[in-house]
Amino acid sequence: MALYELRTYTFNEGKMNEGVALYKDVGFPAVQKGGHDRYLLGYFLSESGSIGQLVHLWKFTDDAERKAHWAAVVADKNFMDTFAAKFRPMLSGQESKLLTAAPWGPHP
Repeated sequence: MALYELRTYTFNEGKMNEGVALYKDVGFPAVQKGGHDRYLLGYFLSESGSIGQLVHLWKFTDDAERKAHWAAVVADKNFMDTFAAKFRPMLSGQESKLLTAAPWGPHP
């Protein structure tokens, strides 16, 4: 059964534009360069509700695959040094939700 991870990053007030630009110009290219985008379903920006958030959705075969993926991301010195070290101070919080598909309806 597939396991989905919904990650939400909440920016410090006034940092969303800078954070989005950094993710677009440095973060996502580093994700792609490291081959870390193979489980990625998409990135989204909040437009209502809790604003100032970057949301991304990932799909894994199981929790072991998810854990191995994030361990590889953290071990990627290029990603951590060129992007994460600059991005993390812009955030006031991070939330990760693990989801399984309901037994009806469409699934990504």
